[in-house]
This record gives sequence, structure tokens and C-alpha cells, in this order.
Amino acid sequence: MNSTPGEVSRLLQKWRTGDDAASSKLIRLVYTELRRLAARHMRQERPGHTLQATALVHEAYLKLLGQRNVAWDVHAHFIGIASRLMREILVEHARKRQALKRGGLERKTYLEDTMALASPNQSLDVVVLDTALKRLEKLDPQQCRIVELRFFGGLSVDETAAVLGISPRTVKRDWSVAKVWLHREIGTL
Repeated sequence: MNSTPGEVSRLLQKWRTGDDAASSKLIRLVYTELRRLAARHMRQERPGHTLQATALVHEAYLKLLGQRNVAWDVHAHFIGIASRLMREILVEHARKRQALKRGGLERKTYLEDTMALASPNQSLDVVVLDTALKRLEKLDPQQCRIVELRFFGGLSVDETAAVLGISPRTVKRDWSVAKVWLHREIGTL
């Protein structure tokens, strides 16, 4: 079932105000989009990852259900939050897996995206990326949010600007600065 941003936004508002029936309608509308988002996250993971895209969608959706107090502004805002939750789930999964092995487990991802934070085919540890993003969030929360929305959420410059309530030009500038900062930071971790 294809969704339009307006339909999703309307259902998000209904669900937020206590209409539980809106939740089931919402999942039917956004499931395909959440699967696409999960697949995007999983492409960045190591081959043979024990978590599947479907499980990632379901875990993220359960966490989204707990976000009832969030003021969902637009469809893109919902997707941005879903993407952030998926990233958190994958990082938590990586940390648990590393804790199971003495000395940690080397966990690499390959960034094939055109918006890559590293050069093509450069391996990147998802836990190191998460650590760097947490540092960036302390220095510049807006840049961190832009990275989450653009890189992990796959939102366009215009969609990111709409979610954050800033101009597309600011998104482009902060995106460029954040990529350079993260590239440098990841190289030193």
C-alpha cells in the first residue's frame, strides 16, 4: 500500500491524540517505507549479520509506539525518528555482540552510499561511528541531527530542512561541515 506524506501525518496526529486504530492503519501505510529504511541500514552492516531487516522494522516500530508524546510535525519527521531508532538498535546489537567475545568483536560496515562519511569501500565500525555522533551532538546538535536524517534516514536536503525548520542552504552547509568533522573524528578513534 502506497502512502502519501499527508495521510501519514494525519494518522500520526490521530494516533498521538489517543486513536489506537490509527496505529494499525499507520503501519500498513508505512511498512514498505520502513522496510526500505531498514534495508538501507542493513546494507551498511557486515555480511551475515544476525539481525534481519524485518526484525529491525518490527523492533523499531515497537519503539515508535512508545514515542506517543513526540510532536510529529511531518511524515519526514516520523521517518527521521524511525531511522534514529534503527541506528540505536543496531548499535545496541553490536555492543551486546562485542560483549560476548573477549577482546571485542571487530564490526565493520561498508558505506556504499553517495552521502558516505568515509571514502568508497572504506570500512567503518558502527560503534565508533555512534561514539563520534554522540561527540558531535554535544558540540553541535543540529549538525548531528542533519547527519542522522540525511545519512541514516535518507532524507533529501529539502526534507531535512522541513523537519528541522531551517533553510536548505543551512542543511547543505552543516552537512558538509559535519561530514568533514566526522571523517576526521573517526580517523582518530
